[in-house]
Amino acid sequence: MKNLPVIIIISALLMSISCKEKESERFRLLTTPVWQTDSLIANGIDASGPGGFLEKFKGEAKFREDGTGYFGKFTGTWSFNIDETKLTITTDSLPLPITCDILELTSLSLKIKTAVINPANISELINIRMTFKAK
Repeated sequence: MKNLPVIIIISALLMSISCKEKESERFRLLTTPVWQTDSLIANGIDASGPGGFLEKFKGEAKFREDGTGYFGKFTGTWSFNIDETKLTITTDSLPLPITCDILELTSLSLKIKTAVINPANISELINIRMTFKAK
């Protein structure tokens, strides 16, 4: 009976260690490399050039394990949805978070798509597709 509190504590520790959520494969695939933009397309047109709608996303992107990162010229936070099929990027530089469907996520390639409100005409959406290669 004297050992009962010790046994309870050890059992609780073992349960917490065994129940600790491990990093998923998709989490590891996203956070391991630095990503380099490959294509930035808005409504079917390259939007990465000077004055382009996605110009500020051009360059490198890093999704850090702590949920922070940089995405071209933006810094902010990122998160997966519950089944890791969507990626949400939040930054103070944009009025709303951007939630993207993950089309492909491998050790070499990241492809995402989303639609955002056109700031020039709020009744229209701009369809965006971004592709990245591991650097």
